[in-house]
Amino acid sequence: MGEPRAQAVMRGLLKVWTDFSCDMDATPLLDKLNRGKFRLEDYRVLLINHRQQVVEGSRWIARAGSSITGEYADQRSLFLRHAISEHRDYRMLEADYVSVGGVLADILQAEKNIGAEALHAFMYQRASERNPFDLLGAMFIIEGLGRQKAGEWGRSIQKQLGLGDEQISFLLYHSVNDEDHMREFETVLNSGILDIPDMDRQIVKTARIVARLYRLQIEELGNV
Repeated sequence: MGEPRAQAVMRGLLKVWTDFSCDMDATPLLDKLNRGKFRLEDYRVLLINHRQQVVEGSRWIARAGSSITGEYADQRSLFLRHAISEHRDYRMLEADYVSVGGVLADILQAEKNIGAEALHAFMYQRASERNPFDLLGAMFIIEGLGRQKAGEWGRSIQKQLGLGDEQISFLLYHSVNDEDHMREFETVLNSGILDIPDMDRQIVKTARIVARLYRLQIEELGNV
C-alpha cells in the first residue's frame, strides 16, 4: 500500500472500519436482518431513506473536486470522474423500490432523515474547503460498505424476502463496482497529498466522523 505514511493512514482507517462495521450490525434494522426477521416493509424503508444519501453523494464529491487547487489537477480529475460514475446510481434504488411494491412518487418526494441531514451538512462543509483530501476518509467508509457489506446484505435480503436479482440491483451492483473506487482511493492517497501538513490525521478523523454520522442515518430511518 505505497509509502510508510500511507500505510499508517490505512492502519488508522482499518481500525475505524472495524469499529464501524460492528456498530452498524447493532443498529435495529441490520440486527433484524442478521436475525432473519427482515420484512418487505423494512426493505422499502431502507431503500427510500438510502436514496437521499445516494442522490447527494455524487454532488459532494463534485464539490470536493471543484475545491481542489491547480497543483493537484490529476487528483481533481479522479474526484470528478468518481462523481460522474455515481451520479445516476439513485435510479437503481428507485427501480428496486417500485419492484417491491413501492410507489415511485413516495421515494422521489421523501425527505432526508435527521441523520442524513447531519451527514450531508458535514460532507458539503468539508467539500467546500480548500483541497479537502480528508474526504478520502469518508470515501473509505462509504465505498467500504459497498465492497464489504452490500453483497452480504443484498443476498440476505434476497433470501429472506424471496426476491430476484433485479429487485436488489443497487446492492449487487455496488458489491462489485466499488472495488474500482477503492483502487482510485489508493491512487490518490499515494499521490503526494500526505505532504499537506496534518492531512494524515485529518483523513482518519474524517473517517471517524462519517462513520458515526452514517450510522446515525441508519438509526434514524423514517425520522424526518
